[in-house]
Amino acid sequence: MRSDAREAAFKVVFSRLLGGDCPKGVRTALYEQAKLDEEERAFAERLISVVEEHCEHLSAVIAEKVTGYSEDRIYTADKAILLLALAEIEYFDEIPPVVSVSEATALARKYSAEKSTDFVNGVLGGVINA
Repeated sequence: MRSDAREAAFKVVFSRLLGGDCPKGVRTALYEQAKLDEEERAFAERLISVVEEHCEHLSAVIAEKVTGYSEDRIYTADKAILLLALAEIEYFDEIPPVVSVSEATALARKYSAEKSTDFVNGVLGGVINA
């Protein structure tokens, strides 16, 4: 299920934002723990790769949509979620943007602060409604 692949990708991106590396062995363990099949693993790897390749652009989009305070005040979990969702919205034409937003808010509900769901939804809504 792609939701599980997104969650595994979130953990990798979150780890990197905290300044750590996520070695292949750790990724493999995450994928095994989530019981991802080969197609789901490929999706997670593609998503991580797109975030890494386009991180500067995706971060600029976040900065443009988040007004009133600097990007460094965004919770790390929220930033990881936003990077993943924006990567899907901008580079995965086969995924409807509303699906990416829905999946992102579900991750925020599970991994971030109480108000993060509304924050993530608002930022992404600003992107897809622009």
